[in-house]
Amino acid sequence: MKFIKNLLKGIVILFALLIATLYITDTDYLLKAVRTIYLQGYSTAFLDDYHQFDNRLIENGTPEPWPNHDDYNTAKETARLEKANIDWGTIAYVIIKNDSIWFENYYDGYNKDSKTNSFSMAKSYVSGLMGKAIMDGYIKSADQPVCDFIPEFCDGKAAKMTVGDLSTMSSGTNWDEAYYSPLSITTRAYFDDDLAKVVTGLKVVDEPGTAYKYASGDTQMLAMVIEKATGKKLYDYLTESFWKPLGSENETLWQVDSDDHNLVKAYCCIASNAKDFARFGKLYKDHGKWNGKQILDSTFVAKSIKPVFPASPEYGYGWWLKTHNDKDFFMMRGHLGQYVIVQPEDNVIIVRLGHQKSPDQGVGTFTKDISLYIDEAYKMLNAHSN
Repeated sequence: MKFIKNLLKGIVILFALLIATLYITDTDYLLKAVRTIYLQGYSTAFLDDYHQFDNRLIENGTPEPWPNHDDYNTAKETARLEKANIDWGTIAYVIIKNDSIWFENYYDGYNKDSKTNSFSMAKSYVSGLMGKAIMDGYIKSADQPVCDFIPEFCDGKAAKMTVGDLSTMSSGTNWDEAYYSPLSITTRAYFDDDLAKVVTGLKVVDEPGTAYKYASGDTQMLAMVIEKATGKKLYDYLTESFWKPLGSENETLWQVDSDDHNLVKAYCCIASNAKDFARFGKLYKDHGKWNGKQILDSTFVAKSIKPVFPASPEYGYGWWLKTHNDKDFFMMRGHLGQYVIVQPEDNVIIVRLGHQKSPDQGVGTFTKDISLYIDEAYKMLNAHSN
């Protein structure tokens, strides 16, 4: 009995020392990571993890349901698509043709109104909010220095960093995009309760505005700029700028770092559904107009969906760009395979949400599942038109 007591006492002491070490080394965010992710059986963020975090409500206004196409759900999924949906845990697959729901299906107990994590699709919204802030006169232009809003970036190379550099992932900071390392800054940002402290601790090590490097920290910094420029919380600015005007059918949630600091996780974490996510793709497809009203400047939209750097043709201003089968697509992309894929000339939007993507390539590259979701959608569309 004495041995057991001593053993338990030793375990308690070791546990206390471990916790103390985490706080001393400023890695106590790992406690939250263990509680919210790892003890849930996951090795990374997951679709429904928004339940584990503090959120802010984004209200919808007057709902504008998507109309159903005349051929609504008369097509069948191809065998290849069915297999992919099973293998990669798809929870929503939607094809929108001519602004009408042509096909939709939901899986694994999810439905058309289920909320799931957008992950990095949120970056497209934040870039759009930058364009809105310029349109509203809060920000002079994409060339305005970040220093005007965040004084920690007023020295050396940092003084050259512009608001537009943040949207185009060309800040030159030392951010390291690593999702599965518990000690990476990406992981810290996901679990830390003070995101502003994390971001202002970044160093600008390369010349800003000269090269693309995918970095979630750029979007987080951009959110801080927009909040400073507008004097509004980003979730409120999203509500008034896009969520309500675009007729979203459901209210949504945006994760914040903590109730105390109340800063959105801008690089990720809007919890919504496939058809409401698709509205933002339609806005850009229609050059910033919605119901005949210019919601977002058309020049900004056009610039957003074109490559910024010749060496990196895959990225514009907050949007991914891909040429496939001689067609140009622009898309919102998120961790684990969240996609809103737009082909404007064909007036087609493809939305896929799910638990994972094909495991063939790394961060910032196009995985093979994207081509599959495009190919099979077009096979369905073409087969049904014959």
